[in-house]
Amino acid sequence: MSQIVVIATRNKGKVREMEDLFKKRGFDVRSLNDYEGIPEIEETGSTFFENALIKAHAVAHLLGVPVLADDSGLEVEGLGGEPGVISARYAGEHATDAENNAKLLRELSSRLTHLSYKLGVGHPPVWSAAEFVCSIVLVDPMRRKNARFEGRCAGYILGEARGHNGFGYDPYFYLPEYGQTMAELTLEEKNKISHRAKALRQLIELVY
Repeated sequence: MSQIVVIATRNKGKVREMEDLFKKRGFDVRSLNDYEGIPEIEETGSTFFENALIKAHAVAHLLGVPVLADDSGLEVEGLGGEPGVISARYAGEHATDAENNAKLLRELSSRLTHLSYKLGVGHPPVWSAAEFVCSIVLVDPMRRKNARFEGRCAGYILGEARGHNGFGYDPYFYLPEYGQTMAELTLEEKNKISHRAKALRQLIELVY
């Protein structure tokens, strides 16, 4: 019988990425979409780690089983690190990916003196350096233990969307080493280099 891993999210994009990594190791992945009665958990932390810990603790308390939670987002150099921990709600509570991306481009165009620059031959103009950041926390109420891991992925922001894979800011996040945005990568390619995959592999290797 495969071991169950509970992930404290309803985000189907995150679930798909985590399932790809866990199922290769024989785990049965569950998310909040598989449980009834789990309320929305308010993310009141000031860091990715704090928000991940809040979610993991809340769901582990409700279900009484080990729970994995992540909080992740985009830090843009040209915006002083914004949107950061409010990446998912940058344009407001319940904002769509399109609304968040539109605000990202508006903020960059209003704050940057030079809107774009070249990375070199063969690369499109980019607006700003940026990093995707992911903090993953595992809370095990039975063993009274917590584990914390972080992953980062560096890239640049484009002024136009490219690709239809992924979610969130992926279509605007350009990776020079691939010559593609995160949304142009296959799931297999993304799970080799993404911030979430880096943090999750650390957890799998050291905890499971």
